[in-house]
Amino acid sequence: MGKFLRFIGILFLSISALFNIAGGAGTTCVALNPTGYDGKFAAIAGLQWLYILYVLVTLAFGVMMARAVVLLIKGRDNAYRYSLISLIGATIVGVIHIITSRALRGSSMPVDGVVYTTALTLVIFLIFKIPGVWAQVDFTKAKKKDSEIAGGAAAIIVGALCLTIQYLMAPTHTINGVNYGDAFNLTMTVTGGALMLTGLGMLIRAWRKSPHAMAAVGKPEISA
Repeated sequence: MGKFLRFIGILFLSISALFNIAGGAGTTCVALNPTGYDGKFAAIAGLQWLYILYVLVTLAFGVMMARAVVLLIKGRDNAYRYSLISLIGATIVGVIHIITSRALRGSSMPVDGVVYTTALTLVIFLIFKIPGVWAQVDFTKAKKKDSEIAGGAAAIIVGALCLTIQYLMAPTHTINGVNYGDAFNLTMTVTGGALMLTGLGMLIRAWRKSPHAMAAVGKPEISA
């Protein structure tokens, strides 16, 4: 159960990191040109500075989450606290962003999905801290091989999301027939491909450390 819960934590934190980084970058276009896009975001022009701030803060928390994922995989002592800080901060900023957008233009899409995913991840991490659950989850006590497997699988899944995000986001990012979810196609393709290769490498490395792999290559099994 502990392995599965750690995988869920790493996976959802990775997805939240991707959504916050992509969401922050995506908001840049609107923040810098609020009167464009057929005037759908013109109502925020008076608070353009605030939306630029949303971009910067959301990106910062997204990067923090990405770093937290690495710390969790490595089993660092500060990994859980770092994860929690980034999730709480991003959720608070996201909720304020939603309230502001709904008050100004009557809608907060597409930021809603980013905030809901981040809030769900925060709930998962808070549940982890329940004493009985934490005894099984504790990332600092996980075997390195198990953490690499969880991290590798999460990297592959997030990489697949990067490669398909233009299709997933199309319903909320299409204006006048133009899918703005495809605005960073090259960046997302390169990032997605790199994540999938990295994840595959981590899984292979973890497999090579397993007793079965050692036996297959004629190496003696090393007991813990």
